[in-house]
Amino acid sequence: MADNLPSDFDVIVIGTGLPESIIAAACSRSGQRVLHVDSRSYYGGNWASFSFSGLLSWLKEYQENSDVVTENSMWQEQILENEEAILLSSKDKTIQHVEVFCYASQDLHKDVEEAGALQKNPASVMSAQATEAAEAAEAAEAAEATEAAEAACLPTAEESLSTRSCELPAEQSQCTGPESSPQVNDAEVGEKETQSDAKSSTEQSSEILPKVQDNTETPKRNVITYSQIIKEGRRFNIDLVSKLLYSRGLLIDLLIKSNVSRYAEFKNITRILAFREGTVEQVPCSRADVFNSKQLTMVEKRMLMKFLTFCVEYEDHPDEYKAYEETTFSEYLKTQKLTPNLQYFVLHSIAMTSETTSSTVDGLKATKKFLQCLGRYGNTPFLFPLYGQGELPQCFCRMCAVFGGIYCLRHSVQCLVVDKESRKCKAIVDQFGQRIISKHFVIEDSYLSENTCSGVQYRQISRAVLITDGSVLKPDSDQQVSILTVPAEESGSFAVRVIELCSSTMTCMKGTYLVHLTCMSSKTAREDLERVVQKLFTPYTEIEAENEQVEKPRILWALYFNMRDSSDISRDCYNDLPSNVYVCSGPDCNLGNDNAVQQAETVFQKICPNEDFCPAPPNPEDIILDGDSSQQEVSESSVIPETNSETPKESTVLGDSEEPSE
Repeated sequence: MADNLPSDFDVIVIGTGLPESIIAAACSRSGQRVLHVDSRSYYGGNWASFSFSGLLSWLKEYQENSDVVTENSMWQEQILENEEAILLSSKDKTIQHVEVFCYASQDLHKDVEEAGALQKNPASVMSAQATEAAEAAEAAEAAEATEAAEAACLPTAEESLSTRSCELPAEQSQCTGPESSPQVNDAEVGEKETQSDAKSSTEQSSEILPKVQDNTETPKRNVITYSQIIKEGRRFNIDLVSKLLYSRGLLIDLLIKSNVSRYAEFKNITRILAFREGTVEQVPCSRADVFNSKQLTMVEKRMLMKFLTFCVEYEDHPDEYKAYEETTFSEYLKTQKLTPNLQYFVLHSIAMTSETTSSTVDGLKATKKFLQCLGRYGNTPFLFPLYGQGELPQCFCRMCAVFGGIYCLRHSVQCLVVDKESRKCKAIVDQFGQRIISKHFVIEDSYLSENTCSGVQYRQISRAVLITDGSVLKPDSDQQVSILTVPAEESGSFAVRVIELCSSTMTCMKGTYLVHLTCMSSKTAREDLERVVQKLFTPYTEIEAENEQVEKPRILWALYFNMRDSSDISRDCYNDLPSNVYVCSGPDCNLGNDNAVQQAETVFQKICPNEDFCPAPPNPEDIILDGDSSQQEVSESSVIPETNSETPKESTVLGDSEEPSE
């Protein structure tokens, strides 16, 4: 690879997270020569999604990287007398306190290796059992590896005008093809599965769950074993970061403007839930939901609609809230003639703000944003990308590759080369000792060394991922996508956001739910989140499986970890950073993606001042690259797909309408 890679670029981007991918796409769209490199073997960095076996492999790789630090001195030969080097980190320290627990039954099928099963009692992922589990999961899917890699390759060969390396490992989440229509799917996406490879049809035949002997009249739940989770591992797309898209947020606007939305599909979040007095209930938020709600009295319905109408226009009525600008939003709500029930709904399920720290203005802004997003694509403000959040960086990687960007995974950078006189960065030196020149450098925060970041104070995010056998609130259908906020109970702790995904989001196997829990860290992830997990779920045990008198959904498998939050860090906190080196943060704890889009646009304007940020691509027939007819043919293959006439009425083409879908 080093021999074939050009040695001169306009922009070098190190890391493939969402902000870096947007910057690379915008720069290549503006005619810049872009090299996009990542030492990882997958796209997305901490924004990535994995299949189940891929996640186990990621955990194994994390363990190995935490134990071994490789030294490479080839970069020293490339540094001249008037230059100095800024070494980059060879060890990812953004993930900490990883713990894995398996509660699912160990009744293994004869065609699944028992050596890969975790013990039923909780065990830390740092143990040898987790390593064995990863190896067994990889073995169980070995026959599918080649097909998965081909299906997940991004960008595709047909769309790439100039790519060096676009392979994705079999472990990474499967990517939607370029022909997939950018639709918001409210119905279960069944056609997608029927179009999968012949192997998946064989898997479907094995999805029949083992029968449990019934000694009582009470109907029993299906028993899902750990071996089934491994066998259906490719059905899972597990995000490292849990976020949703506001239907009128910056990322949706950017996807529509740049036409990158054609590379992804989305599903509505169907329910906004609240956890109050130990029970989970659905929150009415749209006008129709409010008036159809059986939870609210007629008086409460009028109160709520009057207050929500004011929130949409609160900036036009400053006298209504000016006196409360210094108080919390929670205190302000108590003055608005709202019942305690309505105050709770507005604070925790609509504004989704802190009870103790959010000001009145912050709460009103959050409520207005929520209400403005209602009705664009459904009865809730949120969308979720099919196959997971990890699809979004890959969508922008496609756009970058279409306009000539070069991608190199498994390609580490040893150091930045800085001119002593100008204090500008001139080049990078990669793992092969090749010196690659560029004018601008974009780097993910996790690649910076401890010396560069010695003055930085990082926050942490606590994350949990659960595979469960049921929903936190019994749904009318088994294809509900829900968001729930559990308030903090004690000072020093934070509210926990819970996002529950069903199988039609293409993130888990049928009969299971994938649950993401997120909050700001005060302790380890398990210590922060376990109290909420215990309130909403119960661990699976054989005794409970026999009795079947369990009201809460059961946990089959759980993962806890802390992730670094490098957002909102001033550039001045980094030591001796050249002016043409731009740092991008990893994921933050916020629900939306506005921070990633804002920092991407800010960096782009510094690299390409006065250029339009991610404009719509030209018509394919108008693209001519130096008379290369073969590339012209490639560009013609990237025609935006027309809307399928057979699309259900409840599906909405992203960006076609500003009105609620019928």
